[in-house]
Amino acid sequence: VELCTYLSSQGVELLSTGGTAKKLREEGLTVIDVSEYTQSAECLDGRVKTLHPKVHGGLLAVRGNEQHEKDMAALGIGKIDMTILNLYPFEATVAKGAAFEQCIENIDIGGPSMLRSTAKNHAFTTIVTAPDQYDEVIA
Repeated sequence: VELCTYLSSQGVELLSTGGTAKKLREEGLTVIDVSEYTQSAECLDGRVKTLHPKVHGGLLAVRGNEQHEKDMAALGIGKIDMTILNLYPFEATVAKGAAFEQCIENIDIGGPSMLRSTAKNHAFTTIVTAPDQYDEVIA
């Protein structure tokens, strides 16, 4: 919450899903739901939230590339400059002896996909993957 409070105070729009969006709103922050931004509801019991061209296009678009800018305008894709995520705890879930089905549900798809899209476009985007990185972002 502290990092998002700081980012919001700097004029950053917050885009989030599910429980994180709810928590940020409870703390008084304005948050755009990914499903509102993409105009696509979360589906398949939450398995599909961020796997959408408006998310990955916003992360992958090369700033200043005329064709990318045209495509973004035509498709209603906004620039996403920073990704903050915590991957599902797959290894910890397996290590604690969870049921196979629970382990399968802890295979993160959207998080690694956004991480990779952000990393691929590292010249224009920033990736934050753990709470111990938040202070560095704020500094």
